[in-house]
Amino acid sequence: MSDPTLLVLASLAGGDKHGYAIMEDIQTLAGVRLGPGTLYGAITRLEERGWIRALQSADRRQPYRLTADGRRYLQTELRNLSQVAKIGLRRLEDA
Repeated sequence: MSDPTLLVLASLAGGDKHGYAIMEDIQTLAGVRLGPGTLYGAITRLEERGWIRALQSADRRQPYRLTADGRRYLQTELRNLSQVAKIGLRRLEDA
């Protein structure tokens, strides 16, 4: 999986994080290294859609939180990906 939108949402499903922590978590989670432009572009789009929100912070790092709408979207997309993976693996076994 390399879609920045889903990767950021999946990272935030594990709890609130600031940008660098999201980037590191995605590296661990998916083996994908998002550049800052890609990461913050995805964060901006996700905030605009209401799927994540910025939290108050005492320092310069901006933490983000997954919203209920973001959680529902992520669940739907992951279920769809799971279905595609199951069908694809079954077809490979049958080939």
